[in-house]
Amino acid sequence: MRLKHSVKKKYSARSFKKITKPLAAISSLIPEMTSRGNKPLKMTFEDQLNALIFFHLEEHTSARHLVQTLEEDDFARNHIAPVGGISRSSFSEAINERGLEPFMAVFEQLQKQAGSLLPKSHAPLGDLVSIDGSLIDSALSIDWADYRTDSKKAKRHLGFNINQGIPQTLFLTDGKSDERPFVHKIIDQGQTGVMDRGYQHHKNFDQLQTDEKHFVCRIKANTHKTCLEIYAVAADSIVFYDAKVYLGQAEGKQTQTPLRLVGYVVDGTKYWIATSRFDLSAEDIAHIYKLRWDIETFFGWWKQHLRVYHLIARSKHGLMVQILAGLITYLLLAIYCHEEHGERVSIKRVRELRTKILNETRGLETEPAEVSGRDSQYVRKFHAIS
Repeated sequence: MRLKHSVKKKYSARSFKKITKPLAAISSLIPEMTSRGNKPLKMTFEDQLNALIFFHLEEHTSARHLVQTLEEDDFARNHIAPVGGISRSSFSEAINERGLEPFMAVFEQLQKQAGSLLPKSHAPLGDLVSIDGSLIDSALSIDWADYRTDSKKAKRHLGFNINQGIPQTLFLTDGKSDERPFVHKIIDQGQTGVMDRGYQHHKNFDQLQTDEKHFVCRIKANTHKTCLEIYAVAADSIVFYDAKVYLGQAEGKQTQTPLRLVGYVVDGTKYWIATSRFDLSAEDIAHIYKLRWDIETFFGWWKQHLRVYHLIARSKHGLMVQILAGLITYLLLAIYCHEEHGERVSIKRVRELRTKILNETRGLETEPAEVSGRDSQYVRKFHAIS
């Protein structure tokens, strides 16, 4: 008996498409990824970007896990995976060798887009950028990531926009690299870099002031100071010291340009903060340094909930691609949470989004379709960048 009609299953991608919608606005600004030979790419840049956003959003734990999902899960196979599927070796080749330039372009353009949309929480304090370097554990087979003889670690250097709660700038080096030279690369003229004691460097403080780049940096308590001018401090303030000074010994590595030094106490701990900001109160300087911890909160959340350091790449190229993909996913979440809920990113909203995507894979829409002796095929309808 011949059937006249059958049911064609279409797995909805409404929620995944909604979160990746901002990518459409920047697609024309992204450089094209081309094949190195005459053969067509098995995984286009759009495929690669979709797969890595899906990897972080859905908390996959390895490249094997992701590729298996792309092969076996109907939703992932039809909306995320390349047409015709992708093997683990082809996926590994794509991640480790291709796509870095367009991934960097997507990150930079998306960061600008988010920056134009998201409200600024601490605008009166200026454009604040927390700077931090963090080690990434790597397998011993990743020979480029020198750290110790029996240990391989990479180091990422990140600037985090405190006012809007989003990543701003990224660099990747081996684990032994000094963090301090990256301050000049991370912050722009007029911005204020907010840093911990590891970034104390008197020559850098001078250069930042010359370049009209500001800083708020905790320094070592035993740093020698030459006081030039003392400023008044309120009796009931947490601040006990506020002055214009030179840092360091005169015959040694002393600053050549005067700066401001603020001392304050919180819960019995004394903090000494060097800064070029003379336009704010000492209490404001203390508050700015406290905001530095926002980057620690971000990294903790980012690593735990987006599984960013579940490494799926071994080359420096591939690791940079994966970290960029994790930052891109976070930026997409930041825009989504702002536009949909008027909030910053939270695990509550991310879980809601994951549940929506999962429910859409279960709730099948139907429509009549002609068949002629064989099953109808699923139709791939979604591309993150269109």
